[in-house]
Formats: sequence, C-alpha cells, structure tokens
Amino acid sequence: MIRFLKEGISQEEKDDADAKVRETVESILDDIKARGNAALKDYSKKFDNWQPENFRLSRAEIDACYDQLTEQNLEDIKFAQAQVRGFAEIQKAALIDVEQETLPGVTLGHKNIPVNSVGCYVPGGKYPMVASAHMSVVTAKVAGVKRIVACAPPYEGQPSPAIVVAQDMAGADEIYCLGGVQAMGAMALGTGEITAVDMLVGPGNAYVAEAKRQLFGRVGIDLLAGPTETLIIADDTVDGELCAADLLGQAEHGPTSPAVLLTNSETLAEDTMKEVERQLKILPTGEVARAAWETYGQVIVCDSEEEMLAEADRIASEHVQVMTKDPDYFLNNMTNYGALFLGPETNVSYGDKVIGTNHTLPTKGAGRYTGGLWVGKFIKTHTYQRVTEEASVEVGKYCSRLCALEGFAGHKEQADIRLRRYAGINEG
Repeated sequence: MIRFLKEGISQEEKDDADAKVRETVESILDDIKARGNAALKDYSKKFDNWQPENFRLSRAEIDACYDQLTEQNLEDIKFAQAQVRGFAEIQKAALIDVEQETLPGVTLGHKNIPVNSVGCYVPGGKYPMVASAHMSVVTAKVAGVKRIVACAPPYEGQPSPAIVVAQDMAGADEIYCLGGVQAMGAMALGTGEITAVDMLVGPGNAYVAEAKRQLFGRVGIDLLAGPTETLIIADDTVDGELCAADLLGQAEHGPTSPAVLLTNSETLAEDTMKEVERQLKILPTGEVARAAWETYGQVIVCDSEEEMLAEADRIASEHVQVMTKDPDYFLNNMTNYGALFLGPETNVSYGDKVIGTNHTLPTKGAGRYTGGLWVGKFIKTHTYQRVTEEASVEVGKYCSRLCALEGFAGHKEQADIRLRRYAGINEG
C-alpha cells in the first residue's frame, strides 16, 4: 500500500501553471518571428537587463573571460570536459554503419550522419551552469557536428566568464550572450544576427523547455529537459541526513523543481522530513530550496521493493538516486527514468557536474519514451538500398502484387516497369 506522508501541488495546479507558461512563450516566439533582432534586444533588456551592441562575443571578449578565471578554475573545467568527452567517445564507438546482403542481390545498409548545425543552450541566469556547456557542446563536437552555436544568458550583468570559457574550450563555433526563450527562438528561427540551426539541445527552466516544445518541427530537439527533478529511492540502510542533503541539492535549482523521497521505511521518511527542515535553515540557497520542497516535494512510503519499483516507474523522474541494500534490483528492473545513481557513494551532483555522463535528461515523464542527451542524439541514422537487376525482378513480383492489394496503382507501376525491362514480364 502506498502512503503519501507529504504531497506537492495538485495536477490541476500544475496544468494551470503550464498553461500560463505556454501562452507567454507563444507570444515571445511570435514576436521574434515578426521582428527578429529588434525583438531579441527588447526581451534581453526586459528579462536580463542586457543591451549589448552585438549578442555574439568577439574573440577579444572570449579571451578576456579566460583572464578572469584562476588556474584552478581552468584545470577543473578541463578535467570535467575530459570526462564528458571520454564517455561520449565510448558511446560513439557503439554506433556503427552497417551494410548487409539480405537477399541474393539485395544490399541494405545505414549510415550514421551528424546533424549539420546545433544550438546549445546553457542556463545561467540564477546560477552559471558551466557544466551544461560540457554536456552539449563537447558531445556535439564528438558527434561531428559542423556548426555549434552556444547561447547563455548574462550572469550578474555580464557574460559569465566561466560559461564562456567552458563553451570555448568545448569547441563552440559561435558564442552568444543571450538567454531564455529569446535565445531558443533566435537559434531556431534565425534573426539578422543569428543564422538558424537544425537542432536545439540543452536544459532550462519551464519557459526554455516550453520553447523547445513549441519549436519542435521547425527544428529538431534533443528532449524536453527542465525544470529539474529528483527521486530518491531509499531504505533503512541509509539515514535521513544523507537523503535530505540529496533532496535539497536538487531542490535548490528553482522553486518548481520536484524532490521526492520513495521509501519502504516510515522511520527513514520521518527522519528525512525532520532533516530537511533542519538543513533548510542553514543551506545558503535554502530560500529557493524551501519553495521547491514546500510546493513540489513529496514523501512516499511503500510496503516493499516491488511496490517502490512500480511507483518509481510511474513517476519516471529525471534523476533517480537509489540507496538501498540492493541497488542493482532497480538497475535491472526499472524502465522509466533519466539517469540512475546507484548506491550512497554517488549522487546526482557527480553526474551533473563532472563524472562524464550527461545531465541533460528527460523530465515530466518523458523518460517513458526517451533517454537523455548523448552523442547519438546528434547523429541521424539514414538507410539506403542497392539492388541488382535479377533481385529487382524477384522483389518486384512481390511488390507489384502487394501494391495491387493496397490499390496503389502508381506504386505498382514502379515495380512493373522494372519487371518489363529486366525480365520481359508484364503483370498487367
């Protein structure tokens, strides 16, 4: 039996909030379509108080950002990017072109072709999310994308030096200081200053995620990523202090970030809620984390691991941290999630910042049908076929009859003309 010791806002309230976001985003995108650069400048001033002559950073401006970082800052960014690059290269190696003779004279195959141009969004208004540059730009580079555009909002009134350096180190071809919906619209639709891309990637707040949803079709998107979510699956092998720290570590992202504890121990559930209240009083980002916890936080108690598994798959959270006596039970049986963090020794922050896996992950239940950003998201798999005359005749007989079955006369003639030319057969 599932018991909710703490519940967040209702689905109806979530739907109302989503509707307001949807309307706002639609209005901004329509304005960008109509006015281009002029609209970008207006929204940048309105939302970020940022009015540069050009949104694209010059080489001199990029170099000046390097000068603002310490040697340790630079080494840390290099280390993180090396981990992300290394894992992306491992993943890419799993993608191979194939070609096989499937029938005598029939050769089928596929080629893996990188997307030509990608727009990488790096969130940075509330926190300078340096790691998002690694996750998108580095991975696109490993995939072989020819043109990589990177956008991030200003931080404290100027381009974030750390983000800019990370974007440049990662291999971005164009770097813009531009944030939010206006950045997504500019990259997807094109303006006087920015040439449109073929695909948008990267996490963001509810407005950025909604912009990606509305722009899908005009451009490709990686997935709907944001606002961030975390689910902790835990039993009595861990304590409330650890669970609370990991819940609040993600809740601090923003006031709409769900943080959920799923456990089969009511004692752990109660201890965690007490610890959350204690830690909120001393956490420097406690004000934001409290808003998220009070509005979207949940504590769910189940009777068994099997029940926890079913509930976890129903929730389909972005981040799933498993701290139980047998974490592999969830690795082997869970089907709906963004990424798993197995055992108390790891945590979401490792995956977010440095360990090498990607932190752009599906939210709002999208883990039911997609995984997170990886090198394969930037690569299109295209099929091809090659047929000999003899094989064309053999396949053509079947094709002609099947087209007739469906009533497709034009399709049938494509087969029939080859039967006549290669074998003198007239199917009529």
